[in-house]
Amino acid sequence: LVFACYLWSADNLSWLGIDGGLGLASKIGVAFTVAVMGGIGINTAHEMGHKKTELERWLAKITLAQTFYGHFYIEHNRGHHVRVATPEDPASSRFGESFWTFLPRSVWGSLKSSWELEKTRMQRLGKSTWSIHNDVLNAWLMSVVLFGALIAIFGPVVIPFLIIQAVYGFSLLETVNYLEHYGLMRQKTASGRYERCAPAH
Repeated sequence: LVFACYLWSADNLSWLGIDGGLGLASKIGVAFTVAVMGGIGINTAHEMGHKKTELERWLAKITLAQTFYGHFYIEHNRGHHVRVATPEDPASSRFGESFWTFLPRSVWGSLKSSWELEKTRMQRLGKSTWSIHNDVLNAWLMSVVLFGALIAIFGPVVIPFLIIQAVYGFSLLETVNYLEHYGLMRQKTASGRYERCAPAH
């Protein structure tokens, strides 16, 4: 990520055999390449977010900082796992729904859900929602610090790069969500609760 910021912002890459800096097509190529690594990083963060040790869970949030998707840490573990394959889960694509309809619904729905989950947790702990202990806020703060440091070092010229790689990176995660959960629906039981997830789903 740091090297890509350098490549994006440098106006003299003669040591790489390039006259001047990167052209527009090359810059976009660098952004998409780094975005793919960010998208794969989300999968790594997903696994670390399931671990019990505090260190691995913090590493999950640090990994999510690149794509500014730290709220995924909350929503996936405490929202998606509970509501998967139900209309209440923003990350479960509906039968007949296109990816382009699903993407904004999942992104904004996951964001809203993670905030509500943390707000409830903070209230239960007797703390302010706007506390640093709010895992959505501290995850976003990691992204703000990372992006702020990169902009301070390489200049505002890297802002488009940071946006492109973040959006494309988290869109890769949402592509996986779309494919994995497409059309899956758990039925409600007589008690009004959804049936347990099973291989049939």
